[in-house]
Amino acid sequence: MVRQSFVKGAVILTLAGIFVRLIGAFFRIFLAMLISDEGIGLFQMAYPIYTTLLAVSTAGIPIAISKLVAEHMAKEDYRGALRVFHVSLSILALSGFLISWLLYLGADLFSRSVVQDPRAYLPLISISPAIFLVTLMSAYRGFFQGLQQMLPTALSQVAEQLGRVVIALILVVIFLPKGLEYAAAAASFGAAAGACTGLLILLIIWQSQKKAFFIKMNRQPEKKSYRYVNIVYNIFALSVPITMGSMVMPIIGIVDLSIVPQRLHIAGFETARATALYGQLTGMAAPIVHIPTIITVALAISLVPAISEALALKKIKLIQARSYMAIRMTMILAFPSAAGLYLLAEPITVLLFNNSEAGPVLAILSLSVIFLTLYQTTSGILQGLGRTMDPVVSLFYGAAVKTVLTWTLTALPQLHIRGAALATVVGFGVAAIINVYKVQILTGTALRYLETVAKPLLASVGMAFLVVFAYNKTSNILLLYDISAVNAVATLSAIIAGAAFYLLFLFLLGAIHREDLDAVPLIGSKIARIAEKLHLLRG
Repeated sequence: MVRQSFVKGAVILTLAGIFVRLIGAFFRIFLAMLISDEGIGLFQMAYPIYTTLLAVSTAGIPIAISKLVAEHMAKEDYRGALRVFHVSLSILALSGFLISWLLYLGADLFSRSVVQDPRAYLPLISISPAIFLVTLMSAYRGFFQGLQQMLPTALSQVAEQLGRVVIALILVVIFLPKGLEYAAAAASFGAAAGACTGLLILLIIWQSQKKAFFIKMNRQPEKKSYRYVNIVYNIFALSVPITMGSMVMPIIGIVDLSIVPQRLHIAGFETARATALYGQLTGMAAPIVHIPTIITVALAISLVPAISEALALKKIKLIQARSYMAIRMTMILAFPSAAGLYLLAEPITVLLFNNSEAGPVLAILSLSVIFLTLYQTTSGILQGLGRTMDPVVSLFYGAAVKTVLTWTLTALPQLHIRGAALATVVGFGVAAIINVYKVQILTGTALRYLETVAKPLLASVGMAFLVVFAYNKTSNILLLYDISAVNAVATLSAIIAGAAFYLLFLFLLGAIHREDLDAVPLIGSKIARIAEKLHLLRG
């Protein structure tokens, strides 16, 4: 069993996440081509309910598994770690089955009373089996993460996405002649197919490691008994607050589903047009904004067991060092991502969806990248510390602010769907600021704002000028060619040029240090040697 540092684990999950997002982008591009804005909106309508019920069925248990297993493994207590996993798997299997059955039986009620569109009935029916399969999969992922092995999770994520996309697109082509609701249902069923594939990968990996784990466990003397009641209590003491937090986001989605189309009607849009605008926000702009979160989600997943291990061993300075590195990495990612998405919003939506209308929505929503990524990273730190309720409170305040602003701004004709996007930015801003404050209070971590904020921000400003220059210059050179091809080449050129120069600016500003590069597996030391030869590495 290979145990990884939290940085290496984050890199593995990041690479898997990038691949998953690329496949997901491919899926959404082709899905949009097949079923249009309205079909995308209909497809998206099943997901807020699905993700809310999924949050209920998993009940935050995967993160609890990760934390508790990491604590046992820090003390080389294999038997206790396995016991936590078995108890958690039983709980998740039962809850997943019951919630899947609830969604199947209640699909008609949900489609009429919550979604307020009867056409959502079939997508809800189709996606219901996925809940049971995902809950089982999440138990195995939590166990491996607690062992600080991120590769099994990464491989299962890739397998899940491939299974989802392949099956969904095949079924969409088959069922599209019957109508948009049938095509949306076919796309929704892809979630169940993908979950089945991902679960199979995890079962295979566990079988390959099981013998070695049991050998080590059997060498361990039985120091204490593991009471079922105590384990269940510990699991739920951690998981219930996490569940409340994980439910906030899906509930926000359901609130948006109920509020946004309704307020768009107030702003003067008909139902089909309101659905299309909703699709631009949730099916086009939001997925693009969440691309940078691949890294921070990976960081958060790796941080929970890493911080839990340091806490179990009472190594306060290690907690501070890991927290600071994670937050600094987050800011180095967030500022250029937000700037790039803002500046290239319309070219990106044209490139990916052939839809320039979604550009202004993406431009506003891009600002949320800074706060969303920061919230995710700090939530991982707080959960690792056992303060699982703190991120919930932060997000609750953010959600309350967002809801009020969504109701107010979306109904304004001059803003309409852009008002909903702006409300999201402010909501995540509130949640992130509260989280950062709590991390500083609890860990005593000095954030050193020159390193975490000023240098990445200054490098992003320099990058911004070069991104605009690269896009305009490439567009002018290719002016005589097909306009869609010109946009594609210019957009990709600007992104590549921006990333390269941003990295250069970070080196010139001294924002990247040798220890940062040494923490990156495989290529970190090689990059450090090159940077030293070019006199770019200052320490």
